[in-house]
Amino acid sequence: MPFHLADLVTIPELHLSVVAGSDRLDRPVEAAHTSELVRPGEWLRGGELLMTIGVLLPMDLASCRAYVRDVTDGGACGLALGLGHGLPYQHAPAPLVTAAEEAGLPLLTVPDEIPFIAVTKAVFAARAAEQRRELERAFETQRRLTTAAASGRGLSPILKAWTEATGLGVAVTDPLGRLIAAAGRGTADLLDSGTDLVQQVAARGMRGSGISIVGGTHAEVQPLGAQRLRGLLILNGSMAPTTRLLSSGLVSLLSLELERRHLAEEPERRRRSALLERLLDATSAGQARDVLGAAGLTADTVRGLVVEPASEAAEVAADLALAAPGGLARISAGAVELVVGGDLDVQELLDRFAPGCPAGIGSLVPPGSAVSSIRQARNLLEVSRLTGRPAEAQVSGSSRLLLGLGDRRALRGYADAVLGALDGADPAGNLVTTLATWLDTGGSWDETSRLLNVHRHTVRNRIDKAMRITGRRLDDANDRFDLWLATRSRQASRDATHSTG
Repeated sequence: MPFHLADLVTIPELHLSVVAGSDRLDRPVEAAHTSELVRPGEWLRGGELLMTIGVLLPMDLASCRAYVRDVTDGGACGLALGLGHGLPYQHAPAPLVTAAEEAGLPLLTVPDEIPFIAVTKAVFAARAAEQRRELERAFETQRRLTTAAASGRGLSPILKAWTEATGLGVAVTDPLGRLIAAAGRGTADLLDSGTDLVQQVAARGMRGSGISIVGGTHAEVQPLGAQRLRGLLILNGSMAPTTRLLSSGLVSLLSLELERRHLAEEPERRRRSALLERLLDATSAGQARDVLGAAGLTADTVRGLVVEPASEAAEVAADLALAAPGGLARISAGAVELVVGGDLDVQELLDRFAPGCPAGIGSLVPPGSAVSSIRQARNLLEVSRLTGRPAEAQVSGSSRLLLGLGDRRALRGYADAVLGALDGADPAGNLVTTLATWLDTGGSWDETSRLLNVHRHTVRNRIDKAMRITGRRLDDANDRFDLWLATRSRQASRDATHSTG
């Protein structure tokens, strides 16, 4: 615990007396400093006991008030006046006592036989003893943490030892911020209110860390793991310097425990990989449902993902399986295959755990058709490599996907060649818009009318006009295909421009 003015006053060898501010002796003493300046405040750093014989200090009340105010503003914890024969004062002057009492600044007197250096030595000896005790407590705490970690009983004993030694709440979550273990008071509230901070740190992986004030409480989040993010450490409360040093050891011990936990889960990952193989080999919907039930996945629909990691395919597979509730993962032909529930946000999953990796996303299918979704996803890997983003199978999105692979200038040129006459005849674009909508609805006059909120006769008139201007015929399959491809090309070009704008 800190060394206070009250502790200094009780040292019998110093014979110090308190003449003002006796109710403020709970202030910690960081150092003892001697100065005869009339304005010593700018030379202080805070927490000092300022000692003076007052040789230059005028002893009128106004001067004493200005002096005390300067000392207080400098952060001094107290003032000590040296008394004795041959010194300016043999007792504390009344103006100085009054100024100190008014300011709430403790004023001590040092008798003639006690040199200031004796007070300085006493303060630094006490400070050194306190630092030694802090180091001893730190070593003892580190020993207790190490013993708890060596017990082989998981995270909870380590966290309990930390809380008992420091009084700080602590929690460990998985990479998604889901609680694994906790100790101390206020941790649950911190998890609820500190979700944003946890997610921000998790998004940066092993490079992340964060400190914030959450709900009026100091919160700190640190990543856990050796080379990959295995979890997150949340510390609740402000830490003294020695405790902060201990927190580095805590991070190391927890990281080792999570790595050990990860290795211990390898048999379960192999079991779930085998379940995925059984699912893909299922010959009936009933068999597929049984496999998913054994995996804890009860979704009515599933989808397949195939990810091509740059390295460490096993680690990527483990991360993806952990993040996908009930998900099944395996490594096949150098890629990670994953089957997940249909309600999972797969784009967020890939952004988080496989950023920048080529990835194919199969369509939603019944559990018995999981193999077809996996096949779709694998076939989309080449598309993902070309586009630089995950490629998703869509029932009606094949043309959009193929158009997205084309050269943007070529697409614009083709669309302008087919639709240029309409652009010139109708700068407002009503003819092109109506034509594109009509083609997308399969030539439905009523549906086009509803979508554009115009009368069906207006739709017919616009389509007839468009045919006259372009010289095309609706009953000619080649003409209809050219018009459809031109409108789709123009839309694909616009989408690509917006996505990079």
